[in-house]
Amino acid sequence: MGGERTDSRITAWRPAVPGIAEVFHAHFLDHAYPAHTHDTWTLMIVDDGSVDFGLDRHRHGVSGTDTAALLLPPGVFHDGRTATPAGFRKRVLYLDRSVLPETLTGTAVDHPVLIDGLLRHRIGQLHDALGNARDVFESESRLAFVRERLNAHLAAARTRRPGREAARLAVALRELLDARVSEGIALHEASALLRSHPTHLIRCFKQTYGLPPHVYLTGLRIDRARRLLLAGGRPADVATEVGFYDQAHLNRHFRRHVGTTPARYAADPQGPQGNPNG
Repeated sequence: MGGERTDSRITAWRPAVPGIAEVFHAHFLDHAYPAHTHDTWTLMIVDDGSVDFGLDRHRHGVSGTDTAALLLPPGVFHDGRTATPAGFRKRVLYLDRSVLPETLTGTAVDHPVLIDGLLRHRIGQLHDALGNARDVFESESRLAFVRERLNAHLAAARTRRPGREAARLAVALRELLDARVSEGIALHEASALLRSHPTHLIRCFKQTYGLPPHVYLTGLRIDRARRLLLAGGRPADVATEVGFYDQAHLNRHFRRHVGTTPARYAADPQGPQGNPNG
């Protein structure tokens, strides 16, 4: 196969999300990977085109039309190449060894292609969250559900469903979030403090309050931002004070929650015709 064309496109970054060593997005028209290994788990979805790859002397294929994800274990040689003249577009997560136990390596080698529409959808949601570096808590939450489903596919123990302790854990997590609106809390820290598996903790919270904890935290920050804006705070200052990364991060969530930008909201505290904002 010829050399890589110059119109290939690659984006790569390391997010501030525990467990994810690298995010890698690529569009290759003509590319072949030589045999190599990674020291991480490789989790890939193909959005367009098709990829052919070899793993442990067996060849496999993944297409953008499949409801599939590809999981390659660390330390196992594999290669990869374009399977069609149109090339392929893929999104890859390189996951630390801590995300999945190495005892699952053999199962992953035997079954690297996971046909699972929900898993693929959740991986896509995780990539979307990772595209915004400010939403670390949401990314952690989505990674927890991806990891749980990967474990289920590889015959690992499933996480318990919410039971009688759901309300107790939900209240405890809510108290943590209420106490740390501005600084936030990492999902793994909350799980350690409450002695609960991350996905079990999220399910308990959603079962009790009807929304995921990261959405609840964003709502708290928006409410606090509204009060500060109406008290005369500058949007840029308010953004960091309530826990958003910067003003753009505040703007994105504020518009979705309130229907206007922070600057416009604060410009007329009484709202049109004397009616206060909702």
